[in-house]
Amino acid sequence: MPLAIIGAGLGRTGTMSLKLALEQLGLGPCYHMAEVFQNPAAPALWEAVADGHGPGWETIFEGFRATVDWPSATFYKALADAYPDAKVILTTRDPGAWFASTQATIFARDFAATPTDPFASMVLKVVGDLFDRRMHDREHVIGVYERHNAQVRATIAPDRLLDYEVAQGWTPLCDFLGVATPQGPMPKVNTTQEFQARGVPPSAVAAP
Repeated sequence: MPLAIIGAGLGRTGTMSLKLALEQLGLGPCYHMAEVFQNPAAPALWEAVADGHGPGWETIFEGFRATVDWPSATFYKALADAYPDAKVILTTRDPGAWFASTQATIFARDFAATPTDPFASMVLKVVGDLFDRRMHDREHVIGVYERHNAQVRATIAPDRLLDYEVAQGWTPLCDFLGVATPQGPMPKVNTTQEFQARGVPPSAVAAP
């Protein structure tokens, strides 16, 4: 099945909450970094994509209707071109809060310290290279984040793009997708505290 929804928001912008929301709306399954560390073959596929000789999107996303979070957010433009009928969702949050969250979660691990770990190698290439591997340089990282968001807004046609904060809840998301608004609150999961409390093994650190 072709992708119907492409998430362009970087990790730690509520992407896991969005994944669950899309699946609750019947628009899943939704691909996320969580799927990468659950599939031993996936890191090599994404490294190949980064190197320009990937297996093809239909292979990576077989069985999925949506994708959010890294690693796919790095390639949002290529995906938007490959799936011209798909809608694009840019999840954002306050830049300072986003940076603090990355430092307490996904960037807390030194991926370069385990270069033989396929997951770490993939994260460095697909995520780390976006930031010139300067993941603790606040000014630089926030600059990359803000330029990414501006580029998405400039690249994707306005009628195809939802600029969205998950704190806005169901209404803008459901209006954009043309689906009924569910009862109850939006999913809110994978906070910094939840992320840290899970004690996820280093080779299985997802980027919500």
